[in-house]
Amino acid sequence: MAPVIEKNPTVAKVNASPTGMWIMAGIISLVILAVALFSFMNFDPYVNQVLALKGDADRGRAIFQANCVVCHGIQADGYIGPSLWGVSQRRSQSHIIHQVVSGQTPPMPQFEPNPQEMADLLDYLKTI
Repeated sequence: MAPVIEKNPTVAKVNASPTGMWIMAGIISLVILAVALFSFMNFDPYVNQVLALKGDADRGRAIFQANCVVCHGIQADGYIGPSLWGVSQRRSQSHIIHQVVSGQTPPMPQFEPNPQEMADLLDYLKTI
């Protein structure tokens, strides 16, 4: 059955199927959630401070070797944790920062580098 459209000059109503309405509600919910998460990550003062700094890949490598190699391997190709090769192309800088400092993906521990150390680590991750 085709949708019925009322021809009211002020309001146009479309009688849609219940399934279509649920799908549309789901899509709208996902969009709202994505916007909220993106906004939260970009308004975090720590994230903004890190992103405003210029990182140093050599210092970042030292930070990586001191804190990350046990799980991600000396070449960052994965061991207990996943490979980090190309992570800067797959994930946003904000996402990487959140992952490092939150430790929300077990078994990754929470790691709290100061903003400059985090900027250095991000710069190093861009090289692998």
